[in-house]
Parts: sequence; C-alpha cells; structure tokens
Amino acid sequence: MKTLPAGAVVTSSTVCGNSLEIRTTMEWFPIVFFTFKALVLGTGMFFAIKWHYDQGKKKNGMDRRTLVLGVAKVVLIFVVLLAVLGYLTLLLVRKLGLDWTIP
Repeated sequence: MKTLPAGAVVTSSTVCGNSLEIRTTMEWFPIVFFTFKALVLGTGMFFAIKWHYDQGKKKNGMDRRTLVLGVAKVVLIFVVLLAVLGYLTLLLVRKLGLDWTIP
C-alpha cells in the first residue's frame, strides 16, 4: 500500500460501470433527439403550409393588395410586441439590479 505525504488531496477517479454507460448515452442523446425533433417539425410545417396553400387555391385566392396589407399588419403587431417585451425586460433587469456591462 502506497503512503501519501501529509496534506495531500486524493480525488477518486473510479466510475461505476453503469454510470459510465449512462454518461456516454447522455452525450449522444441530444444530437439524436434534436435531429428527430427537427425532422418531425419540419415535415409537419411542410404539410401545414402545403395544405393552406391548396386551400387558398380552392377559394380563387384573395387579391394581392389584401394579402400584402394583412402581412404588413401581422409584421407591425410582431414588431410592436417585440419592442414592448424588450422594454419590460429592461425594466425588470433594472428593478432587480442586474449588471448589464459587457466584459
């Protein structure tokens, strides 16, 4: 048995076989999970857009001016909500006294 000098710190590096197996599984799980999630959501979005496009074709479509006006309204609402969210976040950060300086 080997003796250590006084004041030496010993760190244990023994790992149980099961925990090592779980650790390697957990290292590749996010890659597989997020790839699968992207494929499923991408497929769902494709078919949702295709279905809406086909429904629009059936109704003889709306005129271009109405479509552009509707898109402009949605974009304007999104930008206003984004600005309000940013302002509320800034107020909360100031109230909590968080540091926003960039090192």
